[in-house]
Amino acid sequence: MKFHKEGYTSLAIVVLFIFIINAIAHYYDAGDTVKWLVYIVSGFLLLTILQFFRSPTKKITIDESTVLCPADGKVVVIEETEETEYLKDRRIQVSIFMSPINVHVNRNPISGVISFFKYHPGKFLVAWHPKSSTDNERTTVVVKNISGVEVLFRQIAGAMARRIVWYVKEGQEVQQGQEFGFIKFGSRVDLFLPLDSKINVNIGDKVTGGKTIIAEFNK
Repeated sequence: MKFHKEGYTSLAIVVLFIFIINAIAHYYDAGDTVKWLVYIVSGFLLLTILQFFRSPTKKITIDESTVLCPADGKVVVIEETEETEYLKDRRIQVSIFMSPINVHVNRNPISGVISFFKYHPGKFLVAWHPKSSTDNERTTVVVKNISGVEVLFRQIAGAMARRIVWYVKEGQEVQQGQEFGFIKFGSRVDLFLPLDSKINVNIGDKVTGGKTIIAEFNK
């Protein structure tokens, strides 16, 4: 288990805060009750940051015929819809909600070349809001695989998530299961798949980034 690089600043701030409140409690010789309260708060804050920015090492099995889950979380949407930004056709949308307790690393669902990338500033509606996919701060990434099939996926900020991080750019070659980004403090990832894809998950399923097979392409 590693600590993700996106958490270094947050960890430093929390450690500094813990040091200050403990120093104040001891300097003013606060009573035992206050000191124990400070210890409990300090421990809670440290554990929260460590668990949120954890980044487990995963052995990825690459399979060009499948779509790997891009994030840990729960499947909240499976529906046919119109993708209007880039693909401009009917697709199966699969959405994964990431709660604050999930691992927040985002992974490429397929291997290929990034044919489109765009960052959209926007609102911070709750991640399950119907308009979050189009109104919230988000990134849109499209990867074209070796067979010419394109999969579009989005990182979407939520009410708590105020920072989306990405490590990819248009024209870059990426590998299935490789990290492409990180979202802080709960959010959502949407996948837009070809209509003839075989969906292997159901609404309400708990899924794991880089492990769960979301779908299989029509052979």
